[in-house]
Amino acid sequence: MSQVIVGPDDSFEFALKRFSRKVQQAGTLAEARRRRFYESPQERRKRKAESSKRRQRRSR
Repeated sequence: MSQVIVGPDDSFEFALKRFSRKVQQAGTLAEARRRRFYESPQERRKRKAESSKRRQRRSR
């Protein structure tokens, strides 16, 4: 659970921006999107293999 403590002199926009950044770094939204629909074990393996290939291409 991401949490942002807002000080008395902090603006709402600044607090919202900090909260959005924390949620992004934690991967909360990405995980929620991924879990929106059931993913079979075969699809999960396929997705992981594709991401692995993508990482290997970037590192070269």
